[in-house]
Amino acid sequence: MGILDILQSIIPPAMFFSAPLIFTALGGVFSERSGVVNIGLEGLMVMGAFVGVVFNLTFADVFGAATPWISILVAMVVSAVFSLIHAVASVTFRADQVVSGVAINFLALGLGVFLTKQWYDKGQTDMVSQPFYTLDIPVLSDIPVLGTLFFQNMYLTSYLAIILAIIAWYILYKTPFGLRLRSVGEHPMAADTNGINVYAMRYVAVMISGAMGGLGGSVFALTIALNFSQSTIVGQGFMSLAAVIFGKWHPLGAMGAALFFGFAQSLSVISSSIPLLEDVPQIYLLIAPYVLTILALAGFIGRAEAPKANGEPYIKGSR
Repeated sequence: MGILDILQSIIPPAMFFSAPLIFTALGGVFSERSGVVNIGLEGLMVMGAFVGVVFNLTFADVFGAATPWISILVAMVVSAVFSLIHAVASVTFRADQVVSGVAINFLALGLGVFLTKQWYDKGQTDMVSQPFYTLDIPVLSDIPVLGTLFFQNMYLTSYLAIILAIIAWYILYKTPFGLRLRSVGEHPMAADTNGINVYAMRYVAVMISGAMGGLGGSVFALTIALNFSQSTIVGQGFMSLAAVIFGKWHPLGAMGAALFFGFAQSLSVISSSIPLLEDVPQIYLLIAPYVLTILALAGFIGRAEAPKANGEPYIKGSR
């Protein structure tokens, strides 16, 4: 097997496994840049996966081929609203943000599994009939070498993830909104003194993280899992949180880290196509993403500097 064949078997799976992590990590960047720690990314992905699958199953006959795209939009809206629980607890009531995030994780999974049992009378939903499909990008797929590697047998959601990462970078670092959001995460009292509504900015940031987490969960469900159960989202939210830290709370850094973790997730799928991995027991490849996440954080977390007010509740008028 030539090097081109190996790359062709690695890059597409790595890209589509990375896309949900990129979406969710971008949401985490917005939340944590505003000063709100969001441990609840896992729960937001669960909620997005649940809503995306249920909407797809319910309205597949109505919307046809457009169903998966509408499903992810609905999942974004529902998850954004769901994230308000974390925003109210963390921003308004100044509860411990880690505890609130953990509660979101448990609540989302419990609610999703309970409703699945009630509506489908079993522990998982049916398989969706209108998922996302891979395709070749016209013209670009005909480019020698690069077309084969990056534009054949790909999901459009993979390109959407990269585009949104660039947009998120532009919003955070090139717009007045981004400057205000970063200021409330670095020095909320100074931002308040300059007329910026700290509470409103943090609410918006948490809702953006909710929408992006819902997008990540629904994309994972409609490209990889194709149904919803208690084991649909198993650690992807925590990998996204690790990508936020590994990427130094920067959208493009988070994207790069998510690509790395996505590649690790794809190892169990592509191992049979890679001579070096074909004899490795499957169990080791399945645990590889989690081991690499721990190793990456263990070697990097001390060097990464979070926004100065990250995790600190703000009391208006306090000194």
